[in-house]
Amino acid sequence: MKHYEVEILDAKTKDKLCFLDKVEPNATIGEIKSMFHKSHPQWYPARQSIRLDPKGKSLKDEDVLQQLPVGTTATFYFRDLGAQISWVTVFLTEYTGPLVIYLMFYFRVPFIYAPKYDFTTSKHWVVHLACMCHSFHYVKRLLETLFVHRFSHGTMPLRNIFKNCTYYWGFAAWMAYYINHPLYTPPIYGEKQIRLALILFLFCQVGNFSIHIALRNLRPPGSKTRKIPYPTKNPFTWIFLLVSCPNYTYELGSWLGFTLMTQCLPVAFFTLVGFIQMTVWAKGKHRSYLKEFRDYPPLRSPILPFVL
Repeated sequence: MKHYEVEILDAKTKDKLCFLDKVEPNATIGEIKSMFHKSHPQWYPARQSIRLDPKGKSLKDEDVLQQLPVGTTATFYFRDLGAQISWVTVFLTEYTGPLVIYLMFYFRVPFIYAPKYDFTTSKHWVVHLACMCHSFHYVKRLLETLFVHRFSHGTMPLRNIFKNCTYYWGFAAWMAYYINHPLYTPPIYGEKQIRLALILFLFCQVGNFSIHIALRNLRPPGSKTRKIPYPTKNPFTWIFLLVSCPNYTYELGSWLGFTLMTQCLPVAFFTLVGFIQMTVWAKGKHRSYLKEFRDYPPLRSPILPFVL
């Protein structure tokens, strides 16, 4: 059996960082990262990006050495991805914040509103309903992070947690300030508008959860296998017939419901910004599906059926 020699160069300076002798041909990139880590302890595997070209895409951990377009002396290029943090930690942090922050405004803790309103409650029942819906949404997200989601990548750059938390925590404070304000006024169409909004919100929350379960069942534990998601016996998953990322479709519907329920401008703005970001993600996943699967259903749109 022939063995490979592997040299790893710095992608920026082209300096040689490491030379590995007698590497098994069936060694994976993940295993090569571990070997590299032994000689450079400061760069743990999750922090490494190994490439065939200095400006090329990162190789996957499961890529096998002998299946790559390299000779028996393989040259790879290394880039430092920076300090990493687990996706679970990021999600738990960015979702716990809005839950706690919103409740602080709901209970009107001191220094938020005028002193005479400290620890008072709103006279409008929609304010209490909105707090329950908002709390339910983020408790659901936290539980899904712990028990449902399976992540294809274990970590993300540490800097992202500050960006994500600024987004979620900041919007939560902005929305909560106005919804729980002593001068808040209920929706113009009253109880009918609120009930319709609640139905839309709950429907989409159940739909979003159903999609997350369906996606979880596509990927066995510990696997990075990607498959085409199809509708299941659960009616909430039948939207897979028309869109590639129905979890985003349902998420949008939930926030539209919350916007209608509270009739609050900051909520509407949060919904709009979230929709723009989810559209970017959905288009990216849709392109990825089309590229990876030749038999991918042609009728599907990224996020909105027949529209977008």
